[in-house]
Amino acid sequence: MTAPLLPTAEGAPLTEPAAVGSERASAHTWRAFRRDPLGMISLGLLLLLVVVALAAPLIAPYPASYGPDVLRPPAAGHWFGTDALGRDVFSEVIWGTQQSVLVAVAASVIAIIFGTIIAVIGAYFRRLDGIISVIVDMTLSLPVLPLMILIAALVGPSTTTIILVVAAFSWPEVTRLVRSQALTVVGLPYVDAARLMTTSPVWIITRHLLPAVTPVVVVSVVVTASRAVLSAAGLAFLGLGDPTTWSWGRILYEAQQAGAMVSAWWLTLFPSIAILILVLSATLLSIAYNDARNPRHLKR
Repeated sequence: MTAPLLPTAEGAPLTEPAAVGSERASAHTWRAFRRDPLGMISLGLLLLLVVVALAAPLIAPYPASYGPDVLRPPAAGHWFGTDALGRDVFSEVIWGTQQSVLVAVAASVIAIIFGTIIAVIGAYFRRLDGIISVIVDMTLSLPVLPLMILIAALVGPSTTTIILVVAAFSWPEVTRLVRSQALTVVGLPYVDAARLMTTSPVWIITRHLLPAVTPVVVVSVVVTASRAVLSAAGLAFLGLGDPTTWSWGRILYEAQQAGAMVSAWWLTLFPSIAILILVLSATLLSIAYNDARNPRHLKR
């Protein structure tokens, strides 16, 4: 036997209109997003990078240990040229895409899950909000890059270390963004009405609070992923990346170690373009999504 729906001041059910309104808002958001060419191009580029990462073994062979053609510029046999050991840079960039996408997805997922949970708990249980706010503010005030370098150097270079280090310094920003939206939702009348239906905070948070902050979480995923790629590339460029796996940062690091960053321009150009495409696409995608969610678009 299901519980009856609580009527609102107008006498309409509480749950159904909210669900219908959410579906309509999502449809309007997607319709407005499709009309934004920059947003669609950014989404296409990100999907292309994901496809390249998944299909890396089919696109290019794994980079060899060495090759006969040393520091050859881009040509028909080597589209992106070769490095100081004669390895094909095109293969390095393709396989580096796999590593970079893995770090971006894994680090952002961990940061988003942890940051969102902390944010909604702090917004719902106001006694904990002050403590959480202090922790978030203190974490955001720390010098992130030096601490990342210190932790990665102490623990040891590996893909798991990079993912955990990037996620550990990314969740406070997610918490701050989601918390601001969650505080607004907690004060709405339908959340107060939900408290009359049940005493379970878990039910209210999962049924009402989390769906309401989902749009902010979507934006946080994209932004956090781009920052994860930059952080991972920076650590790899400093020699703190996984030495057993190719990444865009490792290509730049080995070019710097070989002293070929100036003489062999292609060693830095192509991995830098790959990083730029991912970060710029993620940024433009988040901007386009925010514009599509603008109430002015929903009224059209």
